Amino acid sequence: KQLPAPTILKAAARPAAMARAFVRSISFPLSPSRSPKSRAPSSSYHGRSVSLPCRSHPILAHLHTHIRSVRAWAQQGPSALASSVATGLAHVDALHAALGDLLDLPEAQAALSGAGGSVDRLLDSFLRLADAHGYFQEAVVSLKQDVAEALASVRRCDGARLASAVRSQRGAGKELARLAAAASECAVRPSRLSMLGGSQGSAAEVEVTGLLMESAAATASASAALFGAVAAMLGSVAAESCSCKGTTALVCLVRQNKKKAPMPRSGEEDRVTAAMAERLEELEVFIDELEAGSEKVFRSLVQTRVALLNIHTLHIF
Repeated sequence: KQLPAPTILKAAARPAAMARAFVRSISFPLSPSRSPKSRAPSSSYHGRSVSLPCRSHPILAHLHTHIRSVRAWAQQGPSALASSVATGLAHVDALHAALGDLLDLPEAQAALSGAGGSVDRLLDSFLRLADAHGYFQEAVVSLKQDVAEALASVRRCDGARLASAVRSQRGAGKELARLAAAASECAVRPSRLSMLGGSQGSAAEVEVTGLLMESAAATASASAALFGAVAAMLGSVAAESCSCKGTTALVCLVRQNKKKAPMPRSGEEDRVTAAMAERLEELEVFIDELEAGSEKVFRSLVQTRVALLNIHTLHIF
C-alpha cells in the first residue's frame, strides 16, 4: 500500500536579534542590565524574572532533562535503538508532557505573546512532526496486517501469500527509510541567535522559543532514529526471508500448496519454517509495542501544537 508522503519539519534560521537593554528571564537571573552609566551592582541587586527569582524553574529543569534523554536515545546504535523503541517513544511523550506544563505557565504565555514570527515557525514545525507521525501510524497499521498475513501464510504453508506479504514489508521498509532521511534533515539544533528571526525580543522570549525549538529538533532527531530503526528491522526480516534457506522454504511451501496431497518435508525445511515463524512472531510483538507508543507520541504532538495555537490566537485577538 503506497501512502502519500508527508511534509516534514524544515528548520528555519534567521538573522540574530539583540535582546533589549533590560533583560528578563523566566528561568534564572541573567547578567545585570546595562545602562549608559556603568556601575557595580549593589548587594541587594537581583535580575528581574517573569516567574521566580530562583536559579532555575523546576519546569525548565525538567524540560532540559527530557531533551537530553531524547537526544541520548536517538544517538544510540541501530541494534540498541531497535531493542529500546518503547523507551524512546516514552522519552518523547514525556518531553511533550513537560512542554505542556511550560505552556500552561502565564509567564511563558506572556513571553510568547510578542513572538509572532517565532510562534508561526513553531506551529509549522509541530504540524509537520504530527503529520510525519500520523503517516507513521498508518504505516504501522498496514505493517501489522502484513506481518499477520505472513505469519498465517507460514503456518498454513502458503508460499505464494508469504512471498506477497514479504514484498509488502519490504516496500513499507523503503518508505520508512525515506521518511527517516527527511526527518534527519530537520533534526538541526537551532542557534540561540536565530530564535527570534530578526525581531527585537526579550530574553524571556528568546528562552521560551529556544526551548520549544530545541524540543522540536530533539523530537525530529528521535523520529528519524525511530523510523530508521523500524525500516532496518523490516529490511532484516525481508533479507532473512529471501536468503537461500528462506527461499528454499518458500519454494517448498509453494510446491506443497500445488500438490493435492502434501509431500513430506525434510528436517531442515521444518527448522527453516519454524525459524521464520518465530522471527515473524517477534516482529508482531514489536509492532504491537510500536503501535501503542506511537499513538501516544502522535497525541502529545497534537496537544503541544494546540496549546501553542491557543496562546497565539489569544494574543492575536
